[in-house]
Amino acid sequence: MTQDVQFSAEANPFAAAEQVCATLGTLTDALFDEHTSRHPAASLGALRTDPAEHPDAEALFGLPLAPNGPVHVALDRLGTVVTAGTARPGTGARIADRVIGVLQARFGGGAVRGAIADRGTTSAALFQLPVTGEFADAKLRPPFAPALAALAAGQQTRRPVELPTGAGAEVRLVVPPGFHPLTSPGGPPGVSSRTVPPLPADADPADGTAATVAAAAELSGHLAEVAEELFSATGTEPRRDFAVIAATLADLVHDAGVAYAGVCALELDGRTSDAALVVSLARHPLPLTALATELATVRRHAEVWTVLLPAGPAAVLVEGRTAPVPGPLAADGQRRWVVTSAVEAFVPLPDGGTVLCVQLSTARPEDWELYTEAFAELLKSIQFGWDGESAPAAATPTGVPATAPGAAPTRAPIQEPIQEPIQEPAQAPAAAPTPVAAAAAAASVEPVSVEPVSVESAAVEEEPTEAPVHLRGTPVRVPPADFNPFAPVAEPLAAGAGTGAATAAGSAPEDRPKGTPVMVPPPDFDPFAMPDFSTAGAAADVRPAGTPAGAPAIADPFGTTVAGEPKSDPFGTTLAPQGPAVPPPPSAPPIIPAPVTAATTATPAPAAAGEETPRKGTPVMVPPPDFDPFAMPDLSATPAAAPEPTAEADAAPEHRPFG
Repeated sequence: MTQDVQFSAEANPFAAAEQVCATLGTLTDALFDEHTSRHPAASLGALRTDPAEHPDAEALFGLPLAPNGPVHVALDRLGTVVTAGTARPGTGARIADRVIGVLQARFGGGAVRGAIADRGTTSAALFQLPVTGEFADAKLRPPFAPALAALAAGQQTRRPVELPTGAGAEVRLVVPPGFHPLTSPGGPPGVSSRTVPPLPADADPADGTAATVAAAAELSGHLAEVAEELFSATGTEPRRDFAVIAATLADLVHDAGVAYAGVCALELDGRTSDAALVVSLARHPLPLTALATELATVRRHAEVWTVLLPAGPAAVLVEGRTAPVPGPLAADGQRRWVVTSAVEAFVPLPDGGTVLCVQLSTARPEDWELYTEAFAELLKSIQFGWDGESAPAAATPTGVPATAPGAAPTRAPIQEPIQEPIQEPAQAPAAAPTPVAAAAAAASVEPVSVEPVSVESAAVEEEPTEAPVHLRGTPVRVPPADFNPFAPVAEPLAAGAGTGAATAAGSAPEDRPKGTPVMVPPPDFDPFAMPDFSTAGAAADVRPAGTPAGAPAIADPFGTTVAGEPKSDPFGTTLAPQGPAVPPPPSAPPIIPAPVTAATTATPAPAAAGEETPRKGTPVMVPPPDFDPFAMPDLSATPAAAPEPTAEADAAPEHRPFG
């Protein structure tokens, strides 16, 4: 997204307030000089005091502010308490020209800096105001100060103060005393319901209503006081220039939805420092997460964090901006650019459709931490009030840019129907923030809360009786708890002779246990010992399970099935149900036969005539335990031990690789 779209009112509802902030930064850079009266830098820390020291620090809604009092008022040892709400749009009357005329008469007339004396009119366009800021290079972006990062820590939030019906949503906060407000304490015409003096009898009806005349008189007197305070050490001209130029922005500030606009002039370690602060309201129906994502996507050069304030969650943006200083305002008459560091916070109001926007900018990067600490304390002082009714989609606060049609209803189904009914289906959903949300919640509670519960309960009731359980994979039989894989297994029982575990004659194949019966070797079986050929006949009589009675026996030294038979089951898990209980393991360890020596490895006598030899393979000579293949032979015993070669030995030599 291009820079023009980022700062345009069509795509950014906060663009008008950001334009006011950039314009105030231009004024401070062009009109403030070494003769400007400045507060000490410690004045910004006056807000960071113990709330118990001031009775109104934790109860700002107890102060008599608008609609029965001023929009903002300064309190000793606390700061300036600012209030803004959605239920006081004002009349929208234009008062800039009236205020300019009053200020010109008060300061003795004359040409303002950059204006022509005989032109007859003075307006913001004459000074090339307002100016539009642009994002600076990412290298000029200020760091996310520690005071701002501390806001991301978890903390307890306040509940909005309950307001009477029709009061809408209202916000109050405290601004440090180091700032000079350029907005009227009573606000624009129609915002405050204070008693105003009636119009004189000879007043021209074209001058406006009594509220408009009173608001113009109050703003002109306030700007004159601020100019005299800032330029108390200089003559009349700097005061007139500052007051008149600020008055040309009165209508622009009101149209942007700005409730407070102020400038700061400080002195720190013998040098000067300036800053601008703007507090505004804007219509933005997106939830905070979507708003933070939108800011991070559109403003690629900014750093966006989601923090938690005592008033609720907020999004904080830090970026570098550049703003032009028009030639008519510059001391040398040449247009130039100034780079500022800006921090902007977006705090959604409880009505679900309005966002509080607080932003601060300064052209002094060396004082960034000083201003961010004051900005963080300002955000902590925010308090909300709400009458419990959602903001209508068509209602828009005075000067607050409205979003595109259809954007407001997008927030409704996000807050309540997705969260409340799913977490607590048995309870009624909470009150929705908007009428659209209430209708969506009522329509979505029934299918979400009732249907999953009924389906789940029906499944629980039918599963053990009617619904078959379909398992994925291959079913297997688990051996019993007392199964001993090394215990001898008894012969399988005949069909029908068991205790119910064996398969009865004529039963279905599915009733028989799955698996292949195998022969388990005895406990003293040694697979590396030579077979005892004296019992070869007995070994040959052993047949695997399932072998026909007339089939020839096959010798198997390991007692397992041979090729062609079903797959073996080395643990005999399928034989346990067909016989009696498995006997306990032997009390004594199996006897390991003694090592075979050369004397016991003699070739056995040939089998009797007609008897089948059960051996397989070629017998080999096993070396004795003390055999050393690398030892030298004993030559002294060789002649006596070795027999004379015979013809029979030459004809059929024996292969004895180990002697």
